Amino acid sequence: MTIAACEEAFRSNNLELLAQQYNINLADADIIQAKIWELPQASFNLNAYNPEGHKFFDIGKSKVVSIQQLIYLGGKKKNEIEFAKSNKELAQLQFSQLLSDLKSQMLQTYYALYFEEKKLKSVEFQLNYMNELLQAYRQQTRKGNTSLKDEVRLQSAVMNLNNDKISINNTILEQQQSMKVLTGLDAAIYPALSDEEANQLLSLEPLMTKEEIKQKAFENNADYLYALKSIESNKVYLKWQKSLNIPDVNLGGEWDQNGATFKNEITLTLGIPIPLWKSNQGNVLKAQYQIEQSQKQAEMKKQQLATQLDMAYQSWKNQYQQYFSMKPEQMENLDIVYHGILKNFRKGNISLIEFTDFTDSYRETILQLYEMKKQIMISAEEMNHLTQSKIFY
Repeated sequence: MTIAACEEAFRSNNLELLAQQYNINLADADIIQAKIWELPQASFNLNAYNPEGHKFFDIGKSKVVSIQQLIYLGGKKKNEIEFAKSNKELAQLQFSQLLSDLKSQMLQTYYALYFEEKKLKSVEFQLNYMNELLQAYRQQTRKGNTSLKDEVRLQSAVMNLNNDKISINNTILEQQQSMKVLTGLDAAIYPALSDEEANQLLSLEPLMTKEEIKQKAFENNADYLYALKSIESNKVYLKWQKSLNIPDVNLGGEWDQNGATFKNEITLTLGIPIPLWKSNQGNVLKAQYQIEQSQKQAEMKKQQLATQLDMAYQSWKNQYQQYFSMKPEQMENLDIVYHGILKNFRKGNISLIEFTDFTDSYRETILQLYEMKKQIMISAEEMNHLTQSKIFY
């Protein structure tokens, strides 16, 4: 699969991402709920027993109807709605961060899978040749033409290659499982990335300084923006909790058919709690502490983000400089020399010890080169992830 196809499958199928989207819907529901006022209360009083007429449920001349509505004061509803809206913004930032985390994880796994496949092909090519050579030496050892020592030396080289193959296969299996979870696909995924595309990605450099990269991260990183938004949200929450100390009014009207001063009397009712103490003082204090806590958390997030960027940048720079310090012809010479060694060994121009020493060194060098390439691309993607923007062009 191409990178674009993997991204499309990821956005459509990733269950963790789809589940996180519901948090935004839940926040929308909280905003709707915050806008709803308390329902008005209606009451209807009827006569149960008339002591003068000795009648039960004498409702003909004794009825009372009243209705009351709670009126919020101090901007309670406005503050509650603002707090609900701030929670939605937090949910959106959480979703953005999760989207960035999972997408970056998928891209890094994709690149790693590509280079592990390259490692596997190289090891298998060497292993096939060494296995054929080992079989030939075994036959010659039985005939007494070669020593057992030479056969054991070749066996050791084959074992090293087999161990590499098992290790690489296990890594590929883990990465394919990770890609299945991230993309929501059942089939094993193999990167459809050409060598030309890989080399182009490998050679990309950031068109900004390290400090500019950090500033870009502080502007775009959703995890850090979430920490900043939490401070604002907690301030709104504090304002809401303070407004809850202000008493609300119960406003209503009542119609009394016969039991009041006048017949068919209509009266206005007004009720308000007596503010002898602040009934919400504990929650106000709690909200103040939450602001202080979120401020420290934002400072910590900023520090962590800067440290992560320093590490990712330095890792990329070290690997990039080391790899590109080698000239293209030097890497081409590796294969030329390797095939030359094979040719000369077949002709008997070099000894078995020289041959196995070289092939072992070649095996380690090739694996290191592919690992270096992999780390360059992963480090670059990690910087894209931390800044949540494209900084490599």
